[in-house]
Amino acid sequence: MTNSLRSICVYCGSADGLKQVYLDAAFGLGQLLARQGITLVYGAGKTGLMGAVADGALSVGGEVIGIVPHNLNTSALIHAGLTRLETSENMHTRKARMSELAEAFIALPGGLGTFDELFETLTWVQIGLHHKPVGLLNTMNYYDPLLALIEHASNEGFLYAEHRHILVHSPQPEALLDQLRGYTPPDGLERWVNRPNDD
Repeated sequence: MTNSLRSICVYCGSADGLKQVYLDAAFGLGQLLARQGITLVYGAGKTGLMGAVADGALSVGGEVIGIVPHNLNTSALIHAGLTRLETSENMHTRKARMSELAEAFIALPGGLGTFDELFETLTWVQIGLHHKPVGLLNTMNYYDPLLALIEHASNEGFLYAEHRHILVHSPQPEALLDQLRGYTPPDGLERWVNRPNDD
């Protein structure tokens, strides 16, 4: 089965002074999404990879929706050229709105905020709040240590076997999109919540 993706939420870093290879990969992903008619949903920033992915999509006429909490809606942080900018009450409602608008998720390299968004999205899959595909664009093998940690957590019993398959990854954006389109939720996800009652 192939999923037709009309919108993808991208999580990524907004730090300054990043290596050009990361900026180029983000810009290229933005262009790819736009050329395939996929709306980019992201955190509305103009700095770091956030700015690069938005610029990439906008450079070829793509639709870009930014979601920002009120306290971060400043000219120093927020992209001025978006198709649509929405404000939210706080970070929690921001993430919920981004999830609502997206049919899939991609995490590019990033820091604490990106990790937070990625793992909350995966946790929502784990507890059945959604079954949307989630992927990592593993530019320069950035996420190899994280993938090793997930494998370690699984080996130590902190993740069920099926949870190893709810996150797809590739260093190539085209291949990653193919994986997201072909994603099928693994069998048994519901057992994390529906455990036997010993009473």
